[in-house]
Amino acid sequence: MIVQIRVDDRLIHGQVALLWGKELNTRGILVANDHAAEDKAQAATLKMACPQDQKLLIRSVDDAISVANDPRMVNMRVFGLVATVADALRLVEGAPGKVDGVNIANAGRFDRSDVAQKKQLCTNVMLNPEEVEACRDLCGVGIPVFHQVGVTDAKVKVSDLLAKI
Repeated sequence: MIVQIRVDDRLIHGQVALLWGKELNTRGILVANDHAAEDKAQAATLKMACPQDQKLLIRSVDDAISVANDPRMVNMRVFGLVATVADALRLVEGAPGKVDGVNIANAGRFDRSDVAQKKQLCTNVMLNPEEVEACRDLCGVGIPVFHQVGVTDAKVKVSDLLAKI
């Protein structure tokens, strides 16, 4: 079971490595990112950043969907990481009932699309029109979708943030 998918354009970094696995009581991290699955240098960097007490899987989004749907995952507590809202939506829709919630924490900062078209959801989340649409779709799936950067920060409903843009 994926206890939480975190949308974070940096994927694994200090806060994710040191705090979130403990907070969520997970034993594994599933990175669902097509680029990281193909790029040996990025995969090696992610492996170095992963805590030793967490098993790390780096898969394409399609392969991550297969992992999430594997019956052996039912009793595992896994933390999912994706770089975009669209990838989170693909994973949630591809593995119905296998994801407890989605945290849209840090997104859009490295997106090279037209800045004038981007919508700022909050300080750490700036989405292009396609990502805004994916965000709306994700909010309609029926699982909690929220924004929470740090483990001690309050959760904010993404649907409330979307209503303001």
